[in-house]
Amino acid sequence: MSTARYLALIDLLRAQEFPAQRRRSATGFSGPGYHTAQLSAADELEDADAAQRLEMREQCVAEYEALLAVLGGKWGEPQVFSLWSVLERSILGDEIPAPWDELSAGFDLVHIWRADGRWVAVGLAGENEAPSYELLAVVTEVDPP
Repeated sequence: MSTARYLALIDLLRAQEFPAQRRRSATGFSGPGYHTAQLSAADELEDADAAQRLEMREQCVAEYEALLAVLGGKWGEPQVFSLWSVLERSILGDEIPAPWDELSAGFDLVHIWRADGRWVAVGLAGENEAPSYELLAVVTEVDPP
């Protein structure tokens, strides 16, 4: 998928109402106060050889960086929001609201912007030596914890 398609999808999610209950959507999951969109992902890269894994990872990182640059041009510099403490609080029993609870389970950090009363978060999981990766966008009215 191209950066233009990612932007179109994020704008579509920003314009949609949030459902009353959590449900699967064409792009990911939606629930009270949020939508998620899996922009790009590869699971089980261990079946690929080292060169293929490196190429796939580099492509995903390039897509991520391009998206961050375009969104930064649109809304300014993002906040870099570490999810480590959110995950730790969740493990210790604190109730973390969706979608931040799910994000903290799979992402170390996200870049976030506040746009028209909603948060837009973009994250990349598995960026280093992981055998898989995921590029995700979230649109939410739920403030980061």
